[in-house]
Order: sequence, then C-alpha cells, then structure tokens
Amino acid sequence: MVVCAVISCSCQAIPQISYASTAPELSDNTRYDFFSRVVPPDSYQAQAMMDIVTAMGWNYVSTLASEGNYGESGVEAFVQISRETGGVCIAQSLKIPREPKPGEFDKIILRLLETSNARAVIMFANEDDIRRILDAAKRNNQTGHFLWVGSDSWGSKIAPVIQQERVAEGAVTILPKRASVDAFDRYFRSRSLSNNRRNVWFAEFWEENFACKLGSHAKRPGSPKKCTGLEKVGRDSIYEQEGKVQFVMDAVYAMAHALHRMHRDLCSGIPGLCPRMSNIDGKELLGYIRAVNFNGSAGTPVIFNENGDAPGRYDIFQYQITNGSTAEYKVIGHWTDQLHLNMDAMRWASGDPALPPSVCSVPCRAGERKKIVKGVPCCWHCERCEGYHFQASEFSCELCPYEQRPDQNRTGCQPIPIIKLEWHSPWAVVPVFISMLGIIATTFVIVTFVRYNDTPIVRASGREMSYVLLTGIFLCYAITFLMIAAPDVVVCSFRRIFLGLGMCFSYAALLTKTNRIHRIFEQGKKSVTAPRFISPASQLAITFSLISVQLLGVFVWFAVDPPHTVVDFGEQRTQDPENARGVLKCDISDLSLICSLGYSILLMVTCTVYAIKTRGVPETFNEAKPIGFTMYTTCIIWLAFIPIFFGTAQSAERMYIQTTTLTVSLSLSASVALGMLYMPKVYIIIFHPEQNVPKRKRSFKAIVTAATMSSKLTQKGTDRPNGEVKTELCESMETNTSSTKTTYVSYSNHAN
Repeated sequence: MVVCAVISCSCQAIPQISYASTAPELSDNTRYDFFSRVVPPDSYQAQAMMDIVTAMGWNYVSTLASEGNYGESGVEAFVQISRETGGVCIAQSLKIPREPKPGEFDKIILRLLETSNARAVIMFANEDDIRRILDAAKRNNQTGHFLWVGSDSWGSKIAPVIQQERVAEGAVTILPKRASVDAFDRYFRSRSLSNNRRNVWFAEFWEENFACKLGSHAKRPGSPKKCTGLEKVGRDSIYEQEGKVQFVMDAVYAMAHALHRMHRDLCSGIPGLCPRMSNIDGKELLGYIRAVNFNGSAGTPVIFNENGDAPGRYDIFQYQITNGSTAEYKVIGHWTDQLHLNMDAMRWASGDPALPPSVCSVPCRAGERKKIVKGVPCCWHCERCEGYHFQASEFSCELCPYEQRPDQNRTGCQPIPIIKLEWHSPWAVVPVFISMLGIIATTFVIVTFVRYNDTPIVRASGREMSYVLLTGIFLCYAITFLMIAAPDVVVCSFRRIFLGLGMCFSYAALLTKTNRIHRIFEQGKKSVTAPRFISPASQLAITFSLISVQLLGVFVWFAVDPPHTVVDFGEQRTQDPENARGVLKCDISDLSLICSLGYSILLMVTCTVYAIKTRGVPETFNEAKPIGFTMYTTCIIWLAFIPIFFGTAQSAERMYIQTTTLTVSLSLSASVALGMLYMPKVYIIIFHPEQNVPKRKRSFKAIVTAATMSSKLTQKGTDRPNGEVKTELCESMETNTSSTKTTYVSYSNHAN
C-alpha cells in the first residue's frame, strides 16, 4: 500500500516525506522521484547487518523473511550485498507465508537444521513471525543453536521475546538510531479525555490502555471496568514512547523548513501566502525539501541524498540475560556508514565469551590448501600439500625448487641439508680399517724387499717388477682415503688420477710378468734362442707403456670435463621430504667410473688369460701358478662388485654402499695379490733365511728342455696312464738336469 501511495503521489508530482517506509525500491529516483524519507532505507540496514556478520567471522548464514515487500526486499538487498562483496555465502533463503499452515514454523526450523553449520539466521520478519519462529526453535530443543540477527522490525521490542528469553538469548538486532523526545512524553502524559477531544481515536486508545469501557457505546463491551476519565497515562498504565515519534517530528519539521525557505525566497518577506506560492510547482518544492539541513529532535542532522534517502544511522543491540534471570537489550555498537562494535560487551547463551562459529568449513591448517566446493565459495575441503609441495597460497600448492624441501609447516621451502660420507660413519670405518692394515702390510713388504734387495728370493722375484707391483698395491689401498675425503676440486682431481692407477700399476706389472713367462716357454718349444724384450729394462718399458695409456685417458678426461664438485639432490630424494638429503660428491658419473676402471679391468682379464696359458709351466721355474690363483680370485671379487655397485643405483644409501663396495673391492684385490705373491717370500726371508741362499742357475737351454718336456707330457697324457707319464717325465728330467732339488731358479738373466 505504501508503494502504491508513493506511485500515486509521484504521478501527480506531489512531494512526499515518509517517517517509516524503509523499502529499498523506494530509492529508485526514476520511479519514485517525489519521494523522500527521514528513515534510512533497508539497503543501509542490510549493509549494516552484513558488516555485523563479517565482524563476527561468520561466512555461512541463512536468511528468513516474512512474505511481503518488507521481508523479501530486505533479504534481497542482503543477498545482493553478499554477492557483490563476497566472503559470505547464503546456505538457505526461506520465506514465511502470509498465512502459514499448522506446523509451518517447525518445518522451517527443520529446514534450517539441514545446514546446521549455518547457525546465523538473518531475519527480516514481522513481530508475530519472529515470536513464532522462536517458539518453534524452543519446541525442537534448539535453544542456543541458532544465532539470530534481526532487522529493525525486531529492534529492541519486548513482544517477540516474551516467555522465550532463553531461545532468543544472544540475538543481535538493529534499529535506526533514535532518541526519546521528552517534550512528547510530557505532552502525551498530560492528555485526557477532556483535553484531547479533537482526536477521534483517542477514546478507543483510552479503553485499550486502561482496560475499561466508556458508556454503552464503548469499543470494549466485554470489559467489566468502567472508565472514570480520571485515569492518567504513565501512572495507571504502562507507557513507552513509540520509537517512530522522532521520525514523525523530523518529517514534519523537514516539510516546514522546506516551505519556510520557499516562502522566504518567493515571497520576499511578505507575511502569509503570497501570489507566487498560490500555485506551487511540485518539482520546485521537491528541490527545497531535498536541500533542507537542520538538527532533528534527536540532535542528529536531517538531510536527504539525491534519491531522497536519509543517512543510515543504526544502533546495534544484543539480547542478553544477566544475573541468570534479568533479560534486556544492551547497546553493543552503532553503524554510521561503517560498523563500530564493542565485542567485549557481547554475551552468548553458552556463557563462553568466544564468538560462536557460523561457517561452512573450518579454516585449513598450515600446509593445507582449500578445494572449493563447486557453487559454494564459502565451503571447501582441506587438502594437505603432499610430497615436495608447499602451500603457495590459500588455494594452491606448488612444488619447491629442486634443491629445497617444504618446511615443517609446509608454508614455504627450505634448503635440503647437504651430506657427505663422514669418517666416523660405519660405511667409512670398515674400508679405512682394511686400507690401513693393507698399507701397513704393503709397507712392511716393501721395507723387507729393500732390506734384502740382493738376496736370491728378491732377485728371483724380479726386483724391478716387484716394486712396480707393490706400488700399485699401495695405491689400491691409499685410494680409500681419497674416496672418503670431503670432495673439493683437489680431491676430485686426485680421485680421477689414482682411482684406476693403482689397479693399472698392479695388473700392468702382472700382465708383463705372465706375458714374459708365456713367451719364454713358447719360444722354447720352437728353438733355443731367447725371445726378445725379456730383460728387466724391457719389462719396465712395457709396463710403463701400459700404464701411460691409463694416464693419457685421465688427461683427456681432465681436458674434456675439468673436475668439480656437485650436490646431487636426486640420489637421496626420498618420498618423505624430511629424509631428503643432498649428496656432496665429485662429478664422476657411473659411466665415467667404469671407463676409468675399464682399462684396468681389461689388463686384469688379459693377465688372467695368460695365467691360464702358463698354468702348465713347472712351478720350479716361475710364479705362474700364484699369479693364476691371484687373477682367478680377483676376477671373482670384481664379478661380485658389478651387481652390488649397479644394483644399488636406486637405493637411498647409494653413496654409502657404492663407495664402500668400490674401496673394499680395491683393497681385497690388493690383499689377494699381496698375500699370494709376496707373503710366502717374506715368510721365508724372515723366518727361514737358510732357504734364501744362491742356487745354481739354469741355462736357457735347460729352460727350453723343461718347456719341451712339459709340452710332451701334455700331449702324451691323453693316451697313457699317469704312472707312465710321470716315469717319462722323470727320465727326461734326469737326462737334462741334476737330481738335486731346486726351490728357486733364476732365469731372468739368460735373455740378456
């Protein structure tokens, strides 16, 4: 009806000032251009209620409106603001019918409970609907569950909460800022039947207020009490000033101020209605109305904006129960373009001073991202950032840089700790212990050989080649310390040089020895002429030629890829970032390692082949059999090394296992050579010096004869019994040599 009246006035260009109409659509200046009001529109009220909800930290609320212009437009304004500002989602928007059916309010409560997380309920409803909603919540045992936020229709009124104080406790309500007009109270309390006859409704008010009847034509025929006319307002009845009195007075004064200024401008001080004002133009009067600016009855300015709306000024109330029984509305803040709220003054039904929640989803913990539920931006699922991801923003996880891992809260990244093989690690202690024993033993052998350098055993062993071989054995032990030392450019350079050099020294010397033995006895089968290049100098030249190939390869490696250190973050990049480590190591790949050792392994295999070929040579003439056993054992060691080394390439302990495997394999190879080739000699030199005496030398002819007889023995052994073979061998040996037993025979000088 209000809207219809406004449309009628607007069509007739009649300015109108309202003291109670708050519908937001009346702010449309294109349709209601002659309408003004001294109360703020519900759009301001909706904004104030949105600010309250935001200040409370509530982002998931339901709305409830009485069917009709006031309730529906108020909720619509609230929903529109929530869409524009974001941050608050509407769980449900329910409407109370004008003529609710029985049980309708219970159904509404059950509907609200379907989204139980949305505890806050925004209400634009009339008094009766508010009261019945509270009663339904009470019947359904939901006292203390809902957080009511009421519009100015609830305000600070007592009627909606009578006998429902507990279920209404904590309700936050809003009311346009107003003040009680004392002059009106004095005036109204002085009114009586005798001095207020001009108001035709006053008699009806009198009967209603004092619960009596006036004569036979009274409006309350059922009342037993007859009015005396001496009753007094405020003394014989409860009196409370109507909240809109201030706005009624301000509306009247606004029109009066507009007319006064219009009279002053048009009539130039002429008292009364001058001819210029006899036919007032509505638009001209509207201009004067919109221009008024004065202090109203509450002491606040009365002004209008371009749409004819008064500024929004609201008091914020909370319905509280104090001392366990006293229920009252308490002012907890105000809103004038922005919210001013005293959070400390608020009290809740639970008795907990903390703000009760009304959220769809609880905030995610540190290190978790929000996965928004489609269509409901205030609802989300929390997903933890897994693996090497960290929480980059509220809604996303990102991968840390390769050299970093998430911190403990997964809110950022931190450098991955860098490790290296430490000397105190069990993976290092065992190889170092073996190497130290080997170095001590090798040093002892070298010292022994140097001290007994001119004795028959040392000379018969080939002194020059023995020292080369012992140098290689020493280097095989020593490389362990370089492999465990903290990597830097110098250490990495020495690793490249000495990693394969020790093996190269050893197997180059052994290959030269076995090749020499093989050539001597092969030559003896053909003629009595000594083969070439069997002198000590020739043997050293051949050995160092073989070693130079290894050194040349290392120098080429230096030129192509200079040594440097790297931090390998992939080697120990475990599934759990807490266990991830970066490994500081030399930039030597597995392929480079195999290439570095490959040449030495080739020498080892070739030496093994020659050891097999010379296995039939009489053991009184050479070291072929000990060399053969040494090479067989060494091949077994390195055949075991390959699967262990490469089989652990994906292990988190790769650095430790591979380093330990490599160093132990080198030490074991050196130990086999040292033990089988030199320890028996050292034992005789030290403990049986009586056997370390000069023996007669055999001529090259005798050596050739022994080689020939060995060859014949091999050929006839397939056709004759073992006894016959042995007899023939003995007879042949007796023909060419003395029967005296010879333990060590030197043939090294026969080729000179």
